[in-house]
Amino acid sequence: MNTTETELPVPAWAHRVAHAIPLVALPVCLWRLPVISHGMGGEPLSPTVGHIAYVVALSVLSEIAALLSFGLVRGWGERVPAWVPRLRGNLIPPAAALIPATAGGLALTAILGVWLYNALTFGPEAWPYAPGWNVLAMTVSGLMNLWGPLVLILAYAYYRRRVTAVRNGR
Repeated sequence: MNTTETELPVPAWAHRVAHAIPLVALPVCLWRLPVISHGMGGEPLSPTVGHIAYVVALSVLSEIAALLSFGLVRGWGERVPAWVPRLRGNLIPPAAALIPATAGGLALTAILGVWLYNALTFGPEAWPYAPGWNVLAMTVSGLMNLWGPLVLILAYAYYRRRVTAVRNGR
């Protein structure tokens, strides 16, 4: 089995959800980058190396975390890839993928849900950004609120496919 093949077929909608997850995270990752030099208020900043590293690392790590969702629809989320010494080809227990995916999906839903509540309660006028940035911030951050529920939907599809396979002796 190569890294894209799975034991049982993955529904087409699950593939689409897996592709959507990095796309809903990407706008926020890109939106953060102007913070490095302009602080989103238009005033030039003098960022420290630590500030630059933090913003870039947060964006890169966010995208990596989003890309890990592909493990729920690809073979490398079911069997250890061939390049891993000693473990190559071993079946991955469903719980090894389901527990982090469910925990991450619930955490993202809770954290981003709090953001959404605050954004709707206080509105963009309470945001510290320049007026144009407020609209952009609300849009990209609002889109990112889909990340947690999408991971939970994908984890459920993985559960249905993998646990059914394990119960049926595959």
